[in-house]
Amino acid sequence: MLDYLISGLLNVVTDPINLIMLIAAIFIGYLGGAIPGVSGTMLVVIMVPVTYSFEPDSAFILLTGIYAITAFSGAISAILLRTPGTPEAVVTTFDGYPMAQKGQPGRALGIAIFCSVVGGVIGTLCLMLISPALANVALSFSAPEYFALAVMGLTVVASLSGKALAKGLIGVLIGLMISTIGMDPLTGTLRYTFGSSALLSGIDLIPVIIGLFALSEFLKKTTESHAVQEVISNVKTKLFEIEIFKKIKGTMARSTIIGIFVGILPGIGATTASMLSYSETVRWSKEKEKDSYGKGNPKGIAASETANNAAAMGTLVPLLSLGIPGGATAAVLLGAFVLHGMQPGPTLFSTEPELMYTIFAALLIANLVMLIVSKPFIKIFQKIVNVPYSILGPLIVVFCVIGTYTVRNSYVDILIMVVFGIIGFILEKYRFPLATIILGVVLGPLTESQFRRAVEMSSGDFSIFFTRPISLTLLIISALMLFFPLISGLFKKRKNQEQEG
Repeated sequence: MLDYLISGLLNVVTDPINLIMLIAAIFIGYLGGAIPGVSGTMLVVIMVPVTYSFEPDSAFILLTGIYAITAFSGAISAILLRTPGTPEAVVTTFDGYPMAQKGQPGRALGIAIFCSVVGGVIGTLCLMLISPALANVALSFSAPEYFALAVMGLTVVASLSGKALAKGLIGVLIGLMISTIGMDPLTGTLRYTFGSSALLSGIDLIPVIIGLFALSEFLKKTTESHAVQEVISNVKTKLFEIEIFKKIKGTMARSTIIGIFVGILPGIGATTASMLSYSETVRWSKEKEKDSYGKGNPKGIAASETANNAAAMGTLVPLLSLGIPGGATAAVLLGAFVLHGMQPGPTLFSTEPELMYTIFAALLIANLVMLIVSKPFIKIFQKIVNVPYSILGPLIVVFCVIGTYTVRNSYVDILIMVVFGIIGFILEKYRFPLATIILGVVLGPLTESQFRRAVEMSSGDFSIFFTRPISLTLLIISALMLFFPLISGLFKKRKNQEQEG
């Protein structure tokens, strides 16, 4: 293994073409990921045809390098503009942007960079060292376990709403309802399309995210002064602060584990990993600290960025070990392997070991290079922030429209983005937790399809969810997460009444 890794490192740094591909991946990943509305998946999709004439090692250095960099670069615009450049960075906006508003954008970016590197490097090492074992764990999950895991994700984020638990649950239900629009994945029946052929494939996540977070922010900015823009314009990135590290080291460790575990489960992805990690960070925090989340808590940034970068690497585990794509980008990479005449799976490690370890080496280098490249890139990117909002705002909208349209080349997606932008603008006035809607959209298809498959497996017997140890454990945890705030509130109320009596 060590010999192959050294060979892979030499293949990356000594071959001029491979080195150029790595530099190109870093540049494209940073630029594309930081632009609002552009995702790693989209960039990889665009570049797959370009790599057709490349040698396999050059092609996959470019494609996987772009994916690794965009897992972080979306956080730049999320922190500076409250406009996540990629879906993985949605959760980073919760605390990253408020910290920037408080005059600490450099600190927020420094936390994001450091945690991204840690999550990405550890995720890559797990991919390289223990991918067969991790893939076997993921393979042991069946429909009941996937459904229980999805339920746990939904209830965890709903409980993030704290005292506004009802709003959180409503948000999740709205997201779940949105996810049912389109063609039934199992029967092909049309649902809530209202005769529109554009809705046959459902509502994509990208226009929902861009509308709720980016466009709603633009609408909000048009109704207020632009003093905030002045606060976040002078960015001096603080890459490592020992005091901050002491506060977030536990969060980073927990988030790395969550990110890797969730990442290797096919079909869940880095966005969900960051949401689960964030919610678990809130849950593990002291009671007096919980109110600080969403207001610039460094642990919130650490939870999101560590988990999503670790999960991004984790999604490659089932792809390379079993030939099962762990997420949307992994599915695109699967197509790229087929395009180059290879089938990912266990045999790939024996037939193309040098290629596999060249990919691992490129991912390690790409993640480590973030420490060097991020600060100068941010200095360039922050010049955009210095542009008056009367110019910057419309440019953001243009990027949002382009990013939304290019996902599916659909004008309807642009209309959907506008609708959700208005909805997000209105809901924010009533302090509605928008993140719960996003989670419902992300986990909705997984929840529905795995529930129905599990019921079919048991011939209609719902006890299958409670007779399998893993699914039962996950459902019990979900119930505790959902009802614990209510139960603890009742106990506190009774205790206060007794003390007053």
